[in-house]
Amino acid sequence: MEEPGQLKRALVDTSAGAIAGGISRTVTSPLDVIKIRFQVQLEPTSSWALLQRDLPGSSKYAGMFQATKDIFREEGLPGFWRGNVPALLMVMPYTAIQFTVLHKLKTFVSGSPKTGCAATVGSYPFDLLRTILASQGEPKVYPNMRSALFDLIRTGGFRGLYARLSPTLVEIIPYAGLQFGTYDTFKRWTMAWNRLRSSPTSPIVDDSLSSFQLFICGLAAGTCAKLVCHPFDVVKKRFQIEGLQRHPKYGARVEHYAYRNMFDALFRILQSEGCNGLYKGIVPSTIKAAPAGAVTFVAYEFTSDWLESIFT
Repeated sequence: MEEPGQLKRALVDTSAGAIAGGISRTVTSPLDVIKIRFQVQLEPTSSWALLQRDLPGSSKYAGMFQATKDIFREEGLPGFWRGNVPALLMVMPYTAIQFTVLHKLKTFVSGSPKTGCAATVGSYPFDLLRTILASQGEPKVYPNMRSALFDLIRTGGFRGLYARLSPTLVEIIPYAGLQFGTYDTFKRWTMAWNRLRSSPTSPIVDDSLSSFQLFICGLAAGTCAKLVCHPFDVVKKRFQIEGLQRHPKYGARVEHYAYRNMFDALFRILQSEGCNGLYKGIVPSTIKAAPAGAVTFVAYEFTSDWLESIFT
């Protein structure tokens, strides 16, 4: 049986993690929608890639600003928060589990892959729903989350809610490891820098970091993880929208069983779309990942301190 102090710590970590994840997701939702639209687009986004592969037509979205303008014109401001409800239902338990397990394992580096897998399995159905709703555009295939959920269960049963989970787990292990590992490393480097800058005559060494320093550490951690793992995220999104009906103006759809496995998907995307295909959406993704990581970590630190002050 756990001690009262351990239960209190777990409650603080769970609550702070959920709140931090919810704030971060809502703030960065527009960038996430733009990123997903690029990732599920089969047509190459560069004119050079089109010429090299002799492919007809052009892609619906060719650049981040053009995509932003088109989404706003066709879907209005709510279009940038499409799929945000399942995204919140995904992210809040995800970050809650992540930070709780993380504290239990006592270390960012050794615990992060395990926390990432535990959180991913628990929140995956909402990740699937978020991708489907955010990628469909106008006219909508599913008017709301409920209709998408019922259709997934009708066509694939409850197992359909966990369809293509494997690529997600393959992606999250290096991503979570890099994000949390680099965050801890950047924090230690910043503490060491603060010590070097502190007065040598001062007998007290303060290892606490300012909110700006925490923000920068989270920013750097999110950027590093996203740059390395983005191709896996593209593959994951392709698997998640297999067979999804979309209006022809959004280009070709990903057919059922278009890819045999993750490695086949990587090879086919590289073959048909070039290296750029594996990094579709990297600009909004990186712009999103950096502040998302920063906001998550800063919100967690402040919420955790606030909750601890209430319980003590």
